[in-house]
Amino acid sequence: MHAATYHIQPPPAAQARPDPLNTSVGHLLSKACSNTCSTAAQAFAQLVQPTARFQLALDALLPILGSPRSELPQRILAAYILYSLYAPHPIAINPFKSVLFDTFTKERNAAVQSTGEGKTSDNEQLVWVLWKILRGDGDHLGPYPANTLARESLPSKLKAGNLVLDEEKISPDIPSRDTSHPSVSIHPNDCDKGEGQKRRQDATFSPEEDEKTQLLSQGLTLLLAARERVLTLSEQRFLSPLIPHLTSPSMLISIDLPPIVAHNPTIATPLLISLLTHPPSDASISYLDVLAQLPPTLPTFDVLGRLLRDTAPVIDSITGRTVTVADVVRTEVLGPFIHQCILWIDHFEREEREGLISDDRIAKAVQNLCRFYSALLKLNVVDAASDADSTEIAHFALRNSRFEEANALYRVLASGKF
Repeated sequence: MHAATYHIQPPPAAQARPDPLNTSVGHLLSKACSNTCSTAAQAFAQLVQPTARFQLALDALLPILGSPRSELPQRILAAYILYSLYAPHPIAINPFKSVLFDTFTKERNAAVQSTGEGKTSDNEQLVWVLWKILRGDGDHLGPYPANTLARESLPSKLKAGNLVLDEEKISPDIPSRDTSHPSVSIHPNDCDKGEGQKRRQDATFSPEEDEKTQLLSQGLTLLLAARERVLTLSEQRFLSPLIPHLTSPSMLISIDLPPIVAHNPTIATPLLISLLTHPPSDASISYLDVLAQLPPTLPTFDVLGRLLRDTAPVIDSITGRTVTVADVVRTEVLGPFIHQCILWIDHFEREEREGLISDDRIAKAVQNLCRFYSALLKLNVVDAASDADSTEIAHFALRNSRFEEANALYRVLASGKF
């Protein structure tokens, strides 16, 4: 007679039931990529209790960051949230620093290998985002959606093969990188052994070249600082003549432009002219897209007004003909910019009605937009009699005719002449 044997198994329901919090975070990452990274990080912080954030980051964010099958915007957003959890503190003490660095190294090697094989790498933007975070510039990413960062056209100097980090500053105990590929090394000068190395050792530079290199280095430092503060007059005078040299090729990308416009419009104008006069590329298209998305502030109107009067020659990306910066900005930027300004004002009007804001930003925006458009009419940049030019702004001016500037603009547009 055989003894009965019983096998106790866990309840099936307990095995199949997903963690609702993990599910909520998954939904957040799939839906929040169109919002700014900082907004998505705040949503994560509100959704998850402080005591559960570290474990949930391990369970939900790290698998997405490390999976090539995950969508690129979600991987970028996961990296930013991991950074933001400890953002008040230096990246060196972020507990996820080593994971971010390992991912950076792995993705960078993969991107360099793809490029070496003549293929297009689809993770260049992720490598750049991780590079920004690991060098302490993660806060620069906050104002931009992950979808925008994933589509960002990077200049050649910011391609994966050119992004290096000082490992001793990031973590002294991280093992050195795999250097099996000649382009993947800790320092760019470690590659190309043999004759190339001998040529570099034998190379001599004149004092003039050393001085030029030093000037460009100082200029680049000021240009990057222009994203975060107002440059002094002496700094602006030093930087202005160097701008053509600093944009060929450019060390900036399109998302660097809005803060430069906001803080230093006098620098932003020659910078944009220099960027737009390069041969047409995906990067120049992204610069125009950013211009159309700028908020209706006085620095923005100052920069747009100057660009709309600039006669520097530009190659039209469609026809191949030589036109001017003013022509390109007039046809590619002005209409979308006016539309975006009106949407911006409408958005804050809704927030004002809901009691979320109580300042004068709406009144200033309406007045400045109407003054800007009136100036364009005086300069014959736009035509009051053209429906294509004036229909949307005329409706806007009528709707805001309680303001003197809007009332005056509507009368001009209604008469069809200035």
